[in-house]
Amino acid sequence: MGCRPVTIKDVTPEVFNCMKKKLQGAGIHVPPGKKGELSGSGVVADYDWDGESKLTVTITEKPFIVGCSAVAGKIKNFVKECQK
Repeated sequence: MGCRPVTIKDVTPEVFNCMKKKLQGAGIHVPPGKKGELSGSGVVADYDWDGESKLTVTITEKPFIVGCSAVAGKIKNFVKECQK
């Protein structure tokens, strides 16, 4: 069962590219472009970035023992690290 979409604001082009690099460095596959499916560590999520500031992430698969909020929190942390 999937999770509710999570919207992250203030995601500039620099932050978006930084986040993608950090996710890839953590072993998460992130395809090129503004939208697609990222996957790794048992998690699959669709992402859609508006190209300016809003990123929407929808977790479609995750390990049974891990909650939606925990996975969303990890993704938000990658963004926060790049917003500094």
